[in-house]
Amino acid sequence: MASRRALTLALAALPLAFVGLFFVFPVASILLRGLAPNGTPDLTVPLQVLTRPETHEVLWFTFWQAALSTLLTLAIGLPGAFVLARFEFRGRRLLNALVLVPFVLPTVVVGAAFLALIGPNGALGVRLDHSIWAILAAHVFFNCAVVLRVVGGVWAQLDPRTEEVARVLGASRWAAFRHVTWPLLRPAVLSAASIVFLFCFTSFGVILMLGGTGFATIEVAIYRAAAVLLDLPAAATLALLQIVFLGLLLVVYSRLQARGAVGQRLISARTAARTPRGNEWVFVGATVALLVVFLGLPLAALVERALTSPSGYGLGNFSALFGESARGALFVPPVDAITNSLVFAGAATAICVPLGLLAAAVIAYRRGALATTFDALLMLPLGTSAVIVGFGFLVSLGQLPIDLRTSPILIPIAHALVALPFVVRATLPLLRSIDQGLREAAAVLGASPARSWRMVDLPLVSRAVVVGGSFAFAVSLGEFGATLFIARPDAPTMPIAIFRLLSQPGTLAFGQAMAMATVLMAVTAI
Repeated sequence: MASRRALTLALAALPLAFVGLFFVFPVASILLRGLAPNGTPDLTVPLQVLTRPETHEVLWFTFWQAALSTLLTLAIGLPGAFVLARFEFRGRRLLNALVLVPFVLPTVVVGAAFLALIGPNGALGVRLDHSIWAILAAHVFFNCAVVLRVVGGVWAQLDPRTEEVARVLGASRWAAFRHVTWPLLRPAVLSAASIVFLFCFTSFGVILMLGGTGFATIEVAIYRAAAVLLDLPAAATLALLQIVFLGLLLVVYSRLQARGAVGQRLISARTAARTPRGNEWVFVGATVALLVVFLGLPLAALVERALTSPSGYGLGNFSALFGESARGALFVPPVDAITNSLVFAGAATAICVPLGLLAAAVIAYRRGALATTFDALLMLPLGTSAVIVGFGFLVSLGQLPIDLRTSPILIPIAHALVALPFVVRATLPLLRSIDQGLREAAAVLGASPARSWRMVDLPLVSRAVVVGGSFAFAVSLGEFGATLFIARPDAPTMPIAIFRLLSQPGTLAFGQAMAMATVLMAVTAI
């Protein structure tokens, strides 16, 4: 027992040190500076903020829109996950790649794409901007890929013969799914739902661009307090409220997922997929059409804007993007922004994949309050204000033996913090689902715990590791909030380049921004 506990602590040490140094320390520093400006806690401003009716309205809106967005995302994503996991058809691999593209586009770009569809003079002829419907549609558009990849990655490795046995014994298709497949799939659905909820709960750019001044999440309120009103105590109070609320939700979620874990037989994803038969083609076709239309329309609007110039359709915006005018706005050649994004994404993935795999192993093998708390701590960076994290980096990381505030490594570190939960959420359901008898058989045959892990666990979760790694790479490519605070002027990423171009006046700069967004979309798809 003592050796198992020591092994668990050793596995947890690296991810815990990483999150402690680059998340807990910076966030705690900025919160202390806001709530105790003179070294002594001053609760006057926090109490005023917490008792305001506007704070209660913001908190309630933040919660219900995130919950509704999550339910709508599951409603669209689960049928898509089933189709992509269980059926083999022409274009399946391409569709699997394209569904990830919306997830990494900067919010400013997606906002512009949705305005082209449902804004003034929109292509659909329906005016829905500055409404809750636009916000919900954009949230589903952003987060559908989470459900498709996280749930689909597990669904693709569930043995379909288990459900077929239930059908042979007389169960209907729905009863077989509800009693056989759903219990095995539930941990993955909870994992995906938790990520979607966190993103919608901390939504910022979508609310600003599509909701207007009539809607505000806690994240928007933090930004207005810190960056517009320069009221750091109010921003720190709201950030602390956000962290506490999300922490409680994550603890509840982690316990529910631990209780729902079921051992199961996992197979190769290639074995599970088959060609649709009979009426299944109708369901597959309808689901694929829904995904293509819903996810493709904003992307098509984005490309259309990139190809539109004052002289008509053509590649004028792309030519101008790589010309001197764009270089002046970005301070560097646009190719450098593309290279920076790829290098930073590769470094962030290399950091968070091994750390996430270690963390998932600790949570899966070590049940109880310690594992639940550890799980919630790893998820908190995903739900913490990027404004607070960015300010925290600038305030605290100059106090280390090495000043990291001007170092290029700070960007992949920040990206890895955000991407780490994706690796954990992608691999944890499968690790918990591995039949304990396989490990016991390996031990009986003389395998050490390390060899058992290498020969039994790792091959079974390798697909989930790839899923988590692809999300990490994609998240890094599209990360905007924290990067805006810590990126050096001479080392922009593609999202920062898009933001800088959108900040320039004139149609030429807007066209160049759309061209860069199209390049980002193409790089992500590839």
